[in-house]
Amino acid sequence: MTGRGRGRAPGEYINLPSNAAADVDAYFEYRAIVGDDDEGKVFTPEEYDEYKKRVLPMRLHNRLYVSWVSPQGMDCILIGPQHKCLCRHKFTEHKTDFSEIPTERPILISCRQSGCRCVSFAYVANASGTSDPNCRCKHSLDNHTTKPPYKCQKNCNCTGFSAPFTCTCGEPANKHITLVETKEEREKRDHPTGYATPYQAMGGLTGFSSLAEGYLRLDPSGRGRPDDDFLNQPITAMDHPILRAHASHEPNSAEAQSQLRRVGETELDYYERRYQERQRLSRGIRAAPNPYDADAKLTTGIRNDKSPPRRITGSKK
Repeated sequence: MTGRGRGRAPGEYINLPSNAAADVDAYFEYRAIVGDDDEGKVFTPEEYDEYKKRVLPMRLHNRLYVSWVSPQGMDCILIGPQHKCLCRHKFTEHKTDFSEIPTERPILISCRQSGCRCVSFAYVANASGTSDPNCRCKHSLDNHTTKPPYKCQKNCNCTGFSAPFTCTCGEPANKHITLVETKEEREKRDHPTGYATPYQAMGGLTGFSSLAEGYLRLDPSGRGRPDDDFLNQPITAMDHPILRAHASHEPNSAEAQSQLRRVGETELDYYERRYQERQRLSRGIRAAPNPYDADAKLTTGIRNDKSPPRRITGSKK
């Protein structure tokens, strides 16, 4: 970076005309549709049109949905273009366009990279999200083969790569499977299929919520919609401030009445009372009756665990 008062180095800033936004959007759309199929050389308009005529019908009618599924059937991870396979290649580098949907099950999505022996895409579970995880045998992913069952090449007793962490759904990562299914098969599981899209290697992505993990998604592919008892539960002092602001829509609710300043109550007393309400709710216990209330009965404590009298031993001096 240049200091104050110094000239700007050539190429340090990119200046675009005001009408260049449409061209930038067109390039990003081109990259999302073509991916690496142009082998680094941008298609001409004629080649681009020919490519779309050949590929788009397959993506619109023969799309395959890929997800990382827990033993309970929840889609913990919906696979997208940048998710990595155990062969160390991304999902977009695998064969995702089919002129006809294969009839054999499971459906195999082989890797397109030269020299790779990957038979079908297998999601590599990564707890950190930054670097490739190690196997239970303590060796890295690069020390394992690229062909199932992905055995270790370090002459250990490893029978196949297994990520040693627990998914957010509560199940171990090695109990999940990478599921490839058609639109009809996914609809039988009552999982969303979204809209037809022309983009490459969309896998299981059907919307912005697909980027979240399964335990956070409220659609049928995730943890599902909360029940009516959860949605209709009363608003309390423990809820988010935005949610507490809606308590005024029900003036007779306990939270709406508690938010009002009482007669003769100072500002300090008001905030202390609200604080004590949150403390009681956080402990999950009901408030004890006020001993100074006229309707309350005062009781005295009784010691039921009397300890036996202590026996003093030793000689007197």
